[in-house]
Amino acid sequence: MPLAIYAMALAAFAIGSAEFIVSGILPPLATDLAVSIPAAGMLVTVYAIGVAIGGPVLTVMAARYSPRSIIIAALILFALAQVLCAVAPGYQLLLVARLIAACGHGVFFGAGNVVVARLVPLERRGSAFALFIGGITVANLLGLPGGAAIGNAFGWRAAFVAVAVLGAIATIVILTRVPRESPDAHPRTSLRNQLQALRHQEVFLSFLTIIIIMTAILTFGTYQVPLLMEVTGVQQDLVPLYLLLGGVGSVIGIYSGGRLADWRPMPSLIAVLLLLSLSFGAMLFTMHHPLLMAINLLLGNLFGFAFSTPLQLRIMQAARAAPNLASSLISTSFNIGIASGATLGALLLSSGFRYEHLPWVGVFSGVAAAMVAAFSWGLERRHHRLAA
Repeated sequence: MPLAIYAMALAAFAIGSAEFIVSGILPPLATDLAVSIPAAGMLVTVYAIGVAIGGPVLTVMAARYSPRSIIIAALILFALAQVLCAVAPGYQLLLVARLIAACGHGVFFGAGNVVVARLVPLERRGSAFALFIGGITVANLLGLPGGAAIGNAFGWRAAFVAVAVLGAIATIVILTRVPRESPDAHPRTSLRNQLQALRHQEVFLSFLTIIIIMTAILTFGTYQVPLLMEVTGVQQDLVPLYLLLGGVGSVIGIYSGGRLADWRPMPSLIAVLLLLSLSFGAMLFTMHHPLLMAINLLLGNLFGFAFSTPLQLRIMQAARAAPNLASSLISTSFNIGIASGATLGALLLSSGFRYEHLPWVGVFSGVAAAMVAAFSWGLERRHHRLAA
């Protein structure tokens, strides 16, 4: 695998750490800023909205520039925003700083998928995407529990400082390892033609599948730390170990998903989504038992990340005429789901639901996503039969 792919994965790790980090420092952050846990959880929602809206808009505006240049500019914006998060004196400015960081996030992944696709031949793209996206997964493995540990030891602001340093390092590595493109390496396509490419059912139904699954994952994931402490009975200093175990499952899942994408993507995807629903159902019975909950977090994160690469590769192949916009809208789909999940969780908790009720969203959403994926695959197979 080209060294440039690893450089892109490092940048993805930095950005993924910023997205996940709030979940790991939610209780001390909420206490310090004198806001409720659901209100602090809205920092996840705002970030996701920034990625969902800012990413595609800025991608269209920056279409005249090379993907490499876009990536570098996005990383600089991201790192500066993390510094602003660290020094923000109140909740409102922290919201604004998270929004700025989110815009850099959306643009980065919009251009990043295009760069990764051009660095490897078609038959290795599944593995390459898995490695690139794996940067986010490793952030879930190390960034989330690492941020929680840093927050516990030095205060939640130090966690944002650490992410800013990661962003700066990633920028330097990208500058030195990702090759410059020739002027004709990124031909321009009209916005109208790009939008037409997105009308393919394999594209928009894959977007819908991503949104459904991420809503389920983040309804639980945003509030997993208080759930572990209040329901499972895990002591605060042991929470990072549980998050680390969940991260191990995520890493296994993302790389397994890359293998599946190069093998039989759609049957494997549907099976993974059903297994994810089953893992959320099992959580209803394991969350009161620390050991069983730890195992459930491992398996749930495995299935919760294995779906990603097959769907992203499916979108990029079906929307070849609009790679930048399609790639940016992948991040939009993920973050619409993230925002929906964090918001739904906050609404449920504010309405009187308890933490132990949140996995029910995952049970039903996993089945719904599997049905959408199966329907899309059926349409695809029918189209191939008619064309033959």
